[in-house]
Amino acid sequence: MRNTALVAECRDIALMAKQPRYIFITGGVVSSLGKGLASAALGALLQARGYKVRLRKLDPYLNVDPGTMSPYQHGEVYVTDDGAETDLDLGHYERFTGVSAAQSDNITTGRIYSEIIAKERRGDYLGATVQVIPHVTNEIKDFVLSDAGDVDFVLCEVGGTVGDIEGLPFFEALRQLGQELPRGQCCFLHVTLLPYIAAAGEMKTKPTQHSVKELRSIGIQPDILLCRSEREIPEGERRKIARFCNVRESSVIQGLDAKSIYTVPLAYHDEGLDREVLNHFGILAPPKADLGTWQAIEETLSNPDGEVKIAVVGKYTVLPDAYKSITEALVHGGFANQVKVKILWVEAEDFETKEPEDVLKGANGILVPGGFGERGTEGKIKAVQYAREKKIPYFGICLGMQMAVIEAARNLAGMDAASSSEFGEEGENVVGLMTEWTKGNERVERTKTADLGGTMRLGAYPAILSESSLVAKAYGTTEISERHRHRYEVNIDYRDRLEATDLHFSGLSPDGVLPEIVEIPTHIHPWFVGVQFHPELKSRPFDPHPLFKGFIGAAVEQSRLV
Repeated sequence: MRNTALVAECRDIALMAKQPRYIFITGGVVSSLGKGLASAALGALLQARGYKVRLRKLDPYLNVDPGTMSPYQHGEVYVTDDGAETDLDLGHYERFTGVSAAQSDNITTGRIYSEIIAKERRGDYLGATVQVIPHVTNEIKDFVLSDAGDVDFVLCEVGGTVGDIEGLPFFEALRQLGQELPRGQCCFLHVTLLPYIAAAGEMKTKPTQHSVKELRSIGIQPDILLCRSEREIPEGERRKIARFCNVRESSVIQGLDAKSIYTVPLAYHDEGLDREVLNHFGILAPPKADLGTWQAIEETLSNPDGEVKIAVVGKYTVLPDAYKSITEALVHGGFANQVKVKILWVEAEDFETKEPEDVLKGANGILVPGGFGERGTEGKIKAVQYAREKKIPYFGICLGMQMAVIEAARNLAGMDAASSSEFGEEGENVVGLMTEWTKGNERVERTKTADLGGTMRLGAYPAILSESSLVAKAYGTTEISERHRHRYEVNIDYRDRLEATDLHFSGLSPDGVLPEIVEIPTHIHPWFVGVQFHPELKSRPFDPHPLFKGFIGAAVEQSRLV
């Protein structure tokens, strides 16, 4: 019997050596507790100990992807190098770990059902009745386990909260994986809320108890609880949670509100989150965590050399999550220049009743982000004109570049009717719908009547920069690759007329057909750049994007002139 047990144990160890360990992150009580941030921070802490990680997101909603969802519903759409439109939490994952996400790292109920129905129509199920169990749960498990690569840990976050009807198939799939994976190869981390009732002067553990009870009723016993709270958790409450939720007291981890998301890895490390995870997996003597990068970031946050004000002129400014990656990239640019960045959110439609001077005065830099539709575009054009004429650093991203081109066409090139075909066919459309382009070795074609979902120019594409340009100096190279998400493009046929106004086309697609970057030379304007791609998607706190670094640097110089 002993030999049999030893053989089984050796077999399990061998299996574990060949396969990654899995950490499943779930949430309870309420949404917006920071599961995505907790997943990203934990991934960063495991990396700091020398482990390789991969992070994934399971979204229970029925959309195939968030590409067609309103930013008011879902926040920004995060785009990967391979062209996937994904949940914004994947941006957290990339920013904290530097590991590029892919199509295989985000899945939704809609995508799962689309694949299952396609298989059923082909007859892949050989006449079987297609059901949630096993067909839907098997599809989820295949996604979780597939294409993990050579990593030590795979962290999978489940969107929503335990108890949501749409999340049940995902929780069931994870329950099954907990039994099917080799013993000791998975960990369940549950994020909950400990509210403080000021009138009673007490912190309440009951919501956490009920959340864990709901999770256990599904068949999942959490191994670690990350308890979000505004106040320190008393030892008595910690013991109570451990007792009633059936976890070790050391596994009740306190997650206090932080002054910045970039201090969270250090805070969670101090609370022992990574240590407790590794203990769960039987790794009792892990490598020491090298947190020097995060400590340097915290130092910059605590002791900036100054502050700059950046006006972001958009159409979704009432929900800052619609511009989450831009917000963070601006902060990263501040890190690179040792300054604090204060963002002034400006609704583009405000310029219909207010003058730019009244709204933008005091801004050290102006950024116009991407967007869709005509609403607010005239306000954005006014913001571009104000930045150009007042010599304020300007950064236009995607639609923000197109607005810069239209502004120059109208006010400098004498094309009073300059516009975009996105806003109608009237006028002189210097920006138009792309109908075909090259991706790799293939030609991609689109029509105006095509489906909206997944039909844009998506993912990473190369560009060639002019050698003497501002952007080439910022990048330190003339060959770049950046992520795109757009359906309309500046018409190259207008290049000569626009460059006569000193708005130079300093970046083009390798075939010279698609304008990627426009800029005004620095002897005319201190910093004026528009890009068709989304550089914010590749910025990291420990590796700020060069264009955001340059933009904030120019804003710092501008602030010194005031």
